[in-house]
Amino acid sequence: MTSPPDLTDRSALKSHRARASRKPVRFLHEAAIDEMHDRLSMVNKSFTSVALITGHPEIWTPAFPKATVVEDAETLGLDPEAHDLILHAMCLHWSKDPVGQLIQCRRALKPDGLLLVAVLGGETLHELRTALAQAEIELSGGLSPRVAPMAEIRDLGALMQRAGFALPVADIVPIRASYRDLWHLGHDLRGMGETNALAARIRHFSGRALFDRASEIYQMHFSTDHHRVNASFDLIMLTGWAPDASQPQPLRPGSASTRLADALSTKETPLKD
Repeated sequence: MTSPPDLTDRSALKSHRARASRKPVRFLHEAAIDEMHDRLSMVNKSFTSVALITGHPEIWTPAFPKATVVEDAETLGLDPEAHDLILHAMCLHWSKDPVGQLIQCRRALKPDGLLLVAVLGGETLHELRTALAQAEIELSGGLSPRVAPMAEIRDLGALMQRAGFALPVADIVPIRASYRDLWHLGHDLRGMGETNALAARIRHFSGRALFDRASEIYQMHFSTDHHRVNASFDLIMLTGWAPDASQPQPLRPGSASTRLADALSTKETPLKD
């Protein structure tokens, strides 16, 4: 079996994150941290062995100071059944094999251990993708990868099932920001460590004309009433449990002992043929 092609230039991603760590733009990470804390507050269980997978430890470690930090990599430094809680923090969208990442997490969880994932997906940066693509087609007649592909929520939920998690849940937190212009957005993306690190990206410098035209298109199609431009970020939260016999199990088909009509105190009406 061949491995998936490289999506990400890991050395470029590491360099981008190191640059961002000097003056990080935090609002997406802070939103993800709040979502994780909120979900953990609803779990009636204490966790004693927590792993934190992140490419931004300077942001995430203060939020989970007792967690063991695991470097974001294709092969994770996790031991089998070593943790009862794993937090996968804002890096799954850069993985070439996301289901492989989830399987590694499941194997590292103790029975009935919990995985929480925060990942960008859905409509994230669709405005920027559209503006850059249209500008490049107009100016060069071609198209090159400039914004990382984003998975849809239903696909990510399906990955949790494929990875063998019990009781998987996927939900989306839409975050909308406005910027002065495309250049202002680019400044924030550099501060997030989320600039182009795709393995298939063009390696030579793109001319100023491309970004000037993309900025015009962005302003034309995605501006607000106050002459700023919108940027979409869809934060997708995934929750799943390592299987355990103590968890609720679905009933076998036909095993119900009470009719639905009786439970609803209503009269059952047969359907016509």
